[in-house]
Amino acid sequence: MSKTKNLQDIFERYAGHPPKKFETLPRSGSYREYYRMYTGGKSAIGVFNADRKENEAFLTFTRHFLNRGLPVPEIYHEDLDHNIYLLEDLGDVTLFSFLTDHRENGEFPEIAVPFYKRIVEELPLFQIHGNEGLDYSKCYPRSKFDKQSMMWDLNYFKYYFLKLAKIAFDEQELENDFQKFSDWLLAENSDFFLYRDFQSSNIMIYENRTHYIDYQGGRKGALQYDLASLLWDAKADLPFELRNYLLEHYLEHVQQHLKIDVVKFKDYYYGFVLIRLLQAMGAFGFRGFYENKPSFLKSIPYALKNLTFLLHQYQIPLEIPHLITVLKNLPNAPELKHFTDTREYKGKLIVEINSFSYRRGIPVDLSEHGGGFVFDCRAIHNPGRYEEFKDMTGHDPIVMEFLRTRSEADLFVDDVYKLINKSIDNYLDRKFTNLMINFGCTGGQHRSIYCAEKLKEILHERYGADIEILIHHREEDMKKLGL
Repeated sequence: MSKTKNLQDIFERYAGHPPKKFETLPRSGSYREYYRMYTGGKSAIGVFNADRKENEAFLTFTRHFLNRGLPVPEIYHEDLDHNIYLLEDLGDVTLFSFLTDHRENGEFPEIAVPFYKRIVEELPLFQIHGNEGLDYSKCYPRSKFDKQSMMWDLNYFKYYFLKLAKIAFDEQELENDFQKFSDWLLAENSDFFLYRDFQSSNIMIYENRTHYIDYQGGRKGALQYDLASLLWDAKADLPFELRNYLLEHYLEHVQQHLKIDVVKFKDYYYGFVLIRLLQAMGAFGFRGFYENKPSFLKSIPYALKNLTFLLHQYQIPLEIPHLITVLKNLPNAPELKHFTDTREYKGKLIVEINSFSYRRGIPVDLSEHGGGFVFDCRAIHNPGRYEEFKDMTGHDPIVMEFLRTRSEADLFVDDVYKLINKSIDNYLDRKFTNLMINFGCTGGQHRSIYCAEKLKEILHERYGADIEILIHHREEDMKKLGL
């Protein structure tokens, strides 16, 4: 029996009738599948997740929070043998979508401030009262935000952000700083419920009040982490003065439940802000660079802005010099230039040239503008058909000679130039900032690399310093990283 039929069956047990409408809802950053079902004035959200342990964690936490009177969705039905469950429908308005819908000219909407105040008032209820009697044996994958968890997050940042963005670092020095940083964070009291992903996409606004979802990754941890997740959420892009106000508002309310040392709390708070930012950037890299999901890449400029502000305004009381140096250099890294805010003209057109394999899909445009060109190189005579060239790339001189003399690759690139130069001239006149040009072939190894490099030579010769060229060979980069 299919998962959709199983979901329809449990909905019928809840509503008394089969659903008249069955809608697939968009996924976000997880592999869970969500469906909305309606009938006779009743609606519910059906969830399919093949990870049984994660399902058990979510359902256990939900039942506990409901017993504590916390605003989480009701569970209507569950069938863990089929990896499905049915939840209260809290609508479609997340805190993030509310912010997006109410922003004008990029300004943070004042109408959202009362919601944020309520959220930081309710957060201690999860952290302190939700912690009491919670069955932490159901946590998945870890029962505590411990050394192992921190190192996973830090290495996530290293492998899926630093390496995929081609950021230089010393492996051993960075590892040494990771060890010191995590040991320092672990000295803070971590005997509270840590929601783990307490950010704007996981907070629903329903019937003019806040509700909370997606806490299946919860575990024991420090108070500061979830507050950092909320206030330094890259996508939400809160004004920095509002973050400070909400921090003080939280401290006022958490002390109604627990006596804390405010000075010590703030010292550790900015440390947890940093590890949360690194974890989020790792996620942006994995979902964006590796899984090719552009919505995650759009958060990178805001994460870099957060990181820059944090490093300039706050001094973490710990010697981690190599990590800090790497982080301070990130905004100037060549591979991240196309993530900067392009709303203001900075005097130069950035032309991004990519080679890729069609097997992995077409590269996404990471600027705000979309568009650009995609050229299919698969009609060019393929050196990859010959045994002597199979382990080589379009960078190898013998492959380049083959493509120059035994194929029409150069004529192909000349034709490409005749098409794109009109756009480049027009973009320069109109002070546009980004143009993307992609070359694809079967494996992204020979023809597409050669054509990308050949076009780069032509553009350098024709336009010189009037444009800035960024070139990426996606499949070659992935292979170097073992991905």
